[in-house]
Amino acid sequence: MPKIEESSESQSHQTPESPTQLGGASSYDSDVKEYSVGEGGEWHHCAAQGELALTTNQGLVIADNQNSLRANIAGTTLLEDFILREKITHFDHERIPERIVHARGTGAHGYFELTHSLEAYTTAKILIEVGEVTPLFARFSTVAGGAGSADTPRDARGFAVKFYTKQGNWDLVGNNIPVFFIQDAIKFPDLVHAIKMEPDRGFPQAATAHDTFWDFISLTPESMHMVMWIMSDRTLPRSLSMMEGFGIHSFRLINGAGESTFVKFHWRPKLGLQSTLWDETMKLAGADPDFHRRELFDAISAGHFPEWEFAVQLFTEEQAAQFPFDHLDATKLIPEELVPLQVIG
Repeated sequence: MPKIEESSESQSHQTPESPTQLGGASSYDSDVKEYSVGEGGEWHHCAAQGELALTTNQGLVIADNQNSLRANIAGTTLLEDFILREKITHFDHERIPERIVHARGTGAHGYFELTHSLEAYTTAKILIEVGEVTPLFARFSTVAGGAGSADTPRDARGFAVKFYTKQGNWDLVGNNIPVFFIQDAIKFPDLVHAIKMEPDRGFPQAATAHDTFWDFISLTPESMHMVMWIMSDRTLPRSLSMMEGFGIHSFRLINGAGESTFVKFHWRPKLGLQSTLWDETMKLAGADPDFHRRELFDAISAGHFPEWEFAVQLFTEEQAAQFPFDHLDATKLIPEELVPLQVIG
């Protein structure tokens, strides 16, 4: 295979004028990068040792995001080209409209380190390789308020983590409450409309203390468990780093033998759970609407990095059949005395 090497004297890449000069299956190597040529004569990028690879948004390694997939050399662009679709979709959504829920959020980069292997339960490397450090991004958010609302109202908080694993990106989306309002997703638009501001007056902002919400709750008995949680101190956190996180739903792990185990995910703050009093919350909202995001930013800037233990509840399908409730019902939790937590990272 012909190669064009970098001159040690000039330290410049001597590339051909076009990839076709090298033929249909050639490459260009240097100390830093390697390129190959595709069947259509297009350059392909290959990550060299120690270099970050080109990937899709989901972490799939790709060689080319400059040439569309076509029916033939001069032919029609094919919609089956998912790299093209993803790139154009990403471009079309660069100006993101405000989210309906969880619009007010803040987050930080960090890492996950596994301390106890779950190899008996899964083939996911992030949960098998003890000591492996996986970069991540965590986002914390209020639910009901708009992007410009205060940080401190009584509200459930989003707790979402994106792991950048060796096998692609893993999104574990959750809340700081272990249960949810509804059993059937078809009710979700109704729930959110009830939580949001009254349509005829545009208030109250970031609050559920109005008739529409309580009308919804009174007609939806399954929501009562969640209401008991949101009316507790859990929805008045003193700091984002003093919140628990829950995956809420039951997930399924599959091991190498094809055997499955149910799992629920938990984040436990090393600082412990702390909340504000209602009067404190009201004063903070007026004195510093950015209280939580400012506290997180200042803590990280000072080197006081927030930290959580990552724990799991593991149980079999046979065990689940003995529960006096349906563990797939998001309005229910599994008591820790029934299935203890195991800290794994």
